[in-house]
Amino acid sequence: PPVCLVRGCADAACWRPRGGVGFLVEGFALHASRMPGTRLRRRGMLAVPGLGWFFCGGVCPPPHPEARYAAAPTWHAGRSPPHRPEWYNRPMLLELQSIAHAYDALPVLRGVSLQVASGEIVALLGPSGCGKTTLLRIVAGLERADAGQLLLDGVSIADTPPHRRGFGLMFQDYALFPHLDVAGNIAFGLQVQGRGAVACTRVAELLELVGLRGYERRRIYELSGGERQRVALARALAPEPRLLMLDEPLAALDRTLRERLQDELRAILRAVGVAALYVTHDQEEAFALADRIALLNAGRLEQCASPELLYRAPASAWVARFLGLSNLLVGQWRADGWVDTPLGPLPCRHAAPPGSATAPAQLLIYPDALTQPAPDLPRLSATLLEAQFRGRAYRLLLRHASGLELSFELPVPPGPVGSTVHLALDPTGIYALPEPYATMAPTER
Repeated sequence: PPVCLVRGCADAACWRPRGGVGFLVEGFALHASRMPGTRLRRRGMLAVPGLGWFFCGGVCPPPHPEARYAAAPTWHAGRSPPHRPEWYNRPMLLELQSIAHAYDALPVLRGVSLQVASGEIVALLGPSGCGKTTLLRIVAGLERADAGQLLLDGVSIADTPPHRRGFGLMFQDYALFPHLDVAGNIAFGLQVQGRGAVACTRVAELLELVGLRGYERRRIYELSGGERQRVALARALAPEPRLLMLDEPLAALDRTLRERLQDELRAILRAVGVAALYVTHDQEEAFALADRIALLNAGRLEQCASPELLYRAPASAWVARFLGLSNLLVGQWRADGWVDTPLGPLPCRHAAPPGSATAPAQLLIYPDALTQPAPDLPRLSATLLEAQFRGRAYRLLLRHASGLELSFELPVPPGPVGSTVHLALDPTGIYALPEPYATMAPTER
């Protein structure tokens, strides 16, 4: 059947091709098939009659020329499609359109476009200095963007002062008032709003929600780190904000407590139903909490997608490396859909883009792609340089005869360190990065 390559279709609210031709997800392309009623909905959801809904890309608002997006699917043959997200049909709450900002002529944000639906949790993820906190401060009204628009329910709030935006902000250090007890801290926002009459009831409700029932008269210095985090969250939720902003609220906690509070925090936000912007540099934290992750790099939005899509279909080599996926190699597409690489011909888990024969390609091999040799699988022979025990698996470092070093994970080492091991690669663990990024120099990514 004919093939239609669809990318950057974020502004298509509802699109039905002529002649009742529908689209099925396969690789980077949406292959046409005769299925009347199939339609592509906003935010990259694909409706297929009799089959249900599928994600078909990390699609965002119409991008700024410098922003980068990829329309690669998370569903393919042999896997169950992901469920439709709860927030999908909810109205759009917040829209950032081409936000740019600089400090002393040093660009910090470069045309960032993003949307947040009502009840959706969006994580702003990226390395230190990428612009996460600056973007959060612009949304809060603590700073003004040099360019771009900030819309709430479709109306600009650029001139609206912070206290009139109806947003809540939870700081990294919690910023609790030491001279007030727990109830006084939580009720502070209600007092400012002139809603002191409902403060006692609201405080009791929130303490029950965050698991601190009976803590009303406790002093702040009597609380543990985890208890202070809950009080700060309850204080931010007390005025019933339309959007809750959290600036690395778990960064100061130890790993065990942080992992426990991740689950609790997500459950609380879900119970309240508030939309949230969550700033973090910890990808595990972002994956655990967010419906979608906006990945920033040097002030640019590299990719915005669900956690699964971000991991399964990174938009660029930089995204893959940030997520700890380091097995990247350059090759060339062949007419049969395989890719010639220094490791030999390799297949991918998806079809080749149309017209890609002899075109350059960049492959990502996932850490779990190693498997036992089989007649229909590509072989990999390499020297085992390291085998580090990491708890659930061994991290293996292999060196191929071409000089490439690859990192994998296996339950047990395939042989002693220094020996040559003979394994195979599972094609479902091999992904071709989107075409524009295959030919980019490292400094351009």
